[in-house]
Amino acid sequence: MNWFVLVVSIVAAVVVLGGLFLVATANRLDRLHVRLDAGWAALDAALARRAVVARAVAAVDGAAPGLREAADIAEKAPRAEREVAENELTRLLASIDRARLPAELAGELADAEHRVVIARRVHNDAVRDALALRRRRKVRYFKLAGTARQPEYFEIAEPPVPGA
Repeated sequence: MNWFVLVVSIVAAVVVLGGLFLVATANRLDRLHVRLDAGWAALDAALARRAVVARAVAAVDGAAPGLREAADIAEKAPRAEREVAENELTRLLASIDRARLPAELAGELADAEHRVVIARRVHNDAVRDALALRRRRKVRYFKLAGTARQPEYFEIAEPPVPGA
């Protein structure tokens, strides 16, 4: 009888420790998904700000045909089509002669583009970390990701850095 109690106790301890380990992993995955959502929100806000600045540049400069329309399309594009629209906006913004812009507007545009670069990197870092954890066997076998959708990278061309 003593052996039976000892074996049951060991099995129970292993099950409890394994369960705690799975709960800790699920909590970490949940925190990564929260970080992912926050990263996307920051990226979306940075892209929206860049679109607003692009419309202001189009109103002042007028040298980049289609800039206002590209900004509108990029801002209203669904997430699946957003990368293509944002790349087009980046291409048009890169073609603008910044020396012709008022200094304040040129600075605002550079700041908006820099914020997009940072927000995209933060978002993609969160995606990388979440995907790395989701690829582990214990997460897949025990379905710890639940119904959360698979994170996706947001790949757009980075605008050229002034002075580089």
